[in-house]
Amino acid sequence: MATADVTVMGGGIFGLSVAYACLRKGATVRLIEARAIGAGSSGGLVGALAPHVPDQWNEKKAFQLESLLMAEGYWREIERLSGLSAGYARTGRLQPLADAKAVALAEARAESAREIWGDRAVWRVAEAAAFPGWAPEGGTGLVVHDTLSARMHPQRAAAALAAAIEALGGEIVLGPGRAEGAVVWATGHEGLAELSRALGREVGNGVKGQSLSLRYEAGALPQLFAGGLHVVPHADGTVAIGSTSERVFTAADTVDGQLDDLHARAVAAVPALAGAEVVARWAGVRPRAASRAPMLGPWPGRAGHYVANGGFKIGFGVAPMVGEVMAALVLAGQDRIPEGFRVEASLER
Repeated sequence: MATADVTVMGGGIFGLSVAYACLRKGATVRLIEARAIGAGSSGGLVGALAPHVPDQWNEKKAFQLESLLMAEGYWREIERLSGLSAGYARTGRLQPLADAKAVALAEARAESAREIWGDRAVWRVAEAAAFPGWAPEGGTGLVVHDTLSARMHPQRAAAALAAAIEALGGEIVLGPGRAEGAVVWATGHEGLAELSRALGREVGNGVKGQSLSLRYEAGALPQLFAGGLHVVPHADGTVAIGSTSERVFTAADTVDGQLDDLHARAVAAVPALAGAEVVARWAGVRPRAASRAPMLGPWPGRAGHYVANGGFKIGFGVAPMVGEVMAALVLAGQDRIPEGFRVEASLER
């Protein structure tokens, strides 16, 4: 490959999305990944692309909304370029409502959604009976049903995005590689630790998550979110269940009894899953910035170097916009990064 205009360090969803966006803007791009594409938290199973609640609106929620709305066209083009399925579909989400207070809050948010989302998506209170055998009983027989949430298979999506990068002429190096041009660091929780050391204070850390996948054909049923539990039907005839959130752990990539508990909770919420074969178990560490928002922008005091990290639980959902704003910054000096997403936002914590 010719000398790279941009080198992206890291083959997770942020690194892949930045490399793809830079290529689309005409740059020569080299992506260097030390282990394998999606080797970190981007190689998980769940793939819940779900919006923040439509109230108390802020720049983080607006950024995520824009990204979720562009996702269908984004992943369709990646599938066209790569010839691979990312497993994307905007199938919606159900959340059971426990009591009258929860129903009233959901109805108020439905009004906010009409104002903020317009006719692009719906947030409504619906009868759980409209989804027989699937919607969990929440105490009221009612659920929130939103049509903005989407599913995707993280491992398949990462592979499709990597193939699209190569189809556009990008270079992917697995193992050691030479960084040239502008350098974008998208190296997950290890990168947050390195950045913390360089800046002399903690700007983020890793949070372990465990998830599993069951052999169950749920078709295009909506994903579920109940009591902190995600249940996501996938196009390959599996249902993913996740995830734990472990701030303290000894082994990053091993599963334990907490995953068994997660499985039991999912079956209790959706009895139709009882007896479904477990086909995969996964554990990995998600990068969480101190600000709890994605961390984007120049690396302080290191000219020509940039950071794209801290996707935590919303990385795949915001990836299309992360790629766009980082490519604009690195290639054209156009700064469209929300204030709360800047590296400095985590330094101020």
